[in-house]
Amino acid sequence: MALWMVRAGKYGEHEQRFFSDGRCYLTWGGTEELDLSASGDFEGVKQLLATLYPDEKPKTRLNWASQIYPFVFEIKPGDWIVLPRKHASAIAFAEVQSGYAFDAKAEPVYRHSIKVRWLNTDVPRTAFAQDLLYSFGAFMTVCRIAKNDAETRVNAIAAAGWKADAAALAQKSTKGVVKPGDDEVDEMLDIEQTARDQITRRILAKFKGHGLAELVGAILRAQGFKTYLSPPGPDGGVDILAAPGTFGFAEPRICVQVKSQQSPVERAVLDALGGVMKKVNATHGLLVSWGGFKTSINREEAQQFFHARLWDADDLIDELLTVYDKLDADVRAMLPLKRVWTLTSADSLEP
Repeated sequence: MALWMVRAGKYGEHEQRFFSDGRCYLTWGGTEELDLSASGDFEGVKQLLATLYPDEKPKTRLNWASQIYPFVFEIKPGDWIVLPRKHASAIAFAEVQSGYAFDAKAEPVYRHSIKVRWLNTDVPRTAFAQDLLYSFGAFMTVCRIAKNDAETRVNAIAAAGWKADAAALAQKSTKGVVKPGDDEVDEMLDIEQTARDQITRRILAKFKGHGLAELVGAILRAQGFKTYLSPPGPDGGVDILAAPGTFGFAEPRICVQVKSQQSPVERAVLDALGGVMKKVNATHGLLVSWGGFKTSINREEAQQFFHARLWDADDLIDELLTVYDKLDADVRAMLPLKRVWTLTSADSLEP
């Protein structure tokens, strides 16, 4: 079994289509009219790209060929797919059912595909050690994940019910990699995601359990709200109450529930929040779930838009970074961050 990373678009715009169709698509612009398997081999893919993109640098075309070639010729039934999700702090896994197929009658962007069976689409990123997250953060559309005994360790996490396995998390290995050009390409990491993973682990270490509610309260105060934070222990469904104004008497009046578990929460949790909001006379609700949300909740997000907000780990970090300089000094001391500017590399991105 080989382990392959496939992304669902630069912004995750194809994720739901991947999941609903039971397929992974190669959404590479400019190739929609071509059966890529006709290129024959790696050299054929390089020649095809030289024809399609004559103005691109040879190194860029080589990079692209190193991604297209495995999708078309190397991913086989029984292999596993890793899909880092853009709209959730989670990673999806699938087993390949059949290899590359070209469908000339499909929508142009969905003509290149492999058939898969999704094993789990909501595995928290925190289930994986940082070295694996580095691999999952490769700035590529398609690549093989072969370093650090990734296949064995992912299998161990799957066998444990998709929960973090202590032995697997602790395991360190330098087993390596790949094929022509891959070692060069493998170093191109999604720096932003790598930094967010490090922030995630710091929050897990420093703001466990009720500490996460304290962090959410600090973010809300930095946003200009007055807050009431329930003490540790049974809270009747109210972790935080927040409202603007000098004394917190203005609107919106927000009832906040914080779930620090690392697994996605069910729809019943959102329904319960609605009941508590009525009890405390809140006008709006905020449900914070570090482990994300089940699909049954995500489907309701539009209907809840004027009523409640949902924050997963990524949303919480977004809000934290926006107001970081206004956070309480003790929070910043526990979570010391600095702003870094860096150039992005476009060579590894599909056109």
